[in-house]
Amino acid sequence: MSDDELTELVRRALAEDVGGGDVTTDATVEPDARARALITQKAPGVIFGLDAAEVAFRLLDPDIRFERLAQEGRWREEGGPVLAIEGSARALLTGERTALNFLGHLSGVATLAARAAKEVQGTGAKVLDTRKTTPGLRALEKAAAAAGGAHNHRAGLYDAILIKENHIAAAGGIAQAVARAREAAPRLADTLEVEVRDPAEIEQALEAGALRLLLDNMSVTQLRAAVEQVAGCARLEASGNVTLQSIRERALTGVDFISMGALTHSAPALDLSLSLSPVSD
Repeated sequence: MSDDELTELVRRALAEDVGGGDVTTDATVEPDARARALITQKAPGVIFGLDAAEVAFRLLDPDIRFERLAQEGRWREEGGPVLAIEGSARALLTGERTALNFLGHLSGVATLAARAAKEVQGTGAKVLDTRKTTPGLRALEKAAAAAGGAHNHRAGLYDAILIKENHIAAAGGIAQAVARAREAAPRLADTLEVEVRDPAEIEQALEAGALRLLLDNMSVTQLRAAVEQVAGCARLEASGNVTLQSIRERALTGVDFISMGALTHSAPALDLSLSLSPVSD
């Protein structure tokens, strides 16, 4: 996401929250009052989203100053100070929730990604994110997943070919779908992946020349059998209802990738707080 795109996204988020004005802050805080604020991480995890948080405050006070006290993309077991800010007291109070919403959510995605990546260490499998993202936040959520240690799958429908069961049904079969995709989008032929549900579909996809197979909602036993059947002729991605509790067992079957929609659609926000103190003249 470019700087301009991020600024516009945060601007819309602020507009949603502030509307016609922050009536509480405007009523209780003098226009020229200044303050310092400290954002603190209160639980173990990975920080990500500082750019978005800073933009939220900067849109309200262009002269605001920041000091980053935590590095993005690193696990912090003890938490602690994240961002020190000094500027307009009104800007700090008005921007607080929008800034923490971005920072807490994106840090939550990065934290869950880090936990998932840790679970598969030593197995040879990589954790992938998916397109199950919050509308409008995909670029940020995928960046957060990567910061936590996961790997980005396709960014959208435009940059890779993934033939799923409904495409296969509409095309009349796996062979037909693969042939049509190769003809229509030859520049993406090396990304071509086919969703398969059983040994017969695995064989059809291999015969069609698919180099990557999506093993959807297969049990651990089925995954092991698929790895043996494919015997290295295609790369394998396990998908469907993957949790932190189940991911390692699936990784140990020998698959190459495990996609985890929960990274973006179900990551709990990282616990953060903002404390404010006035600056006297």
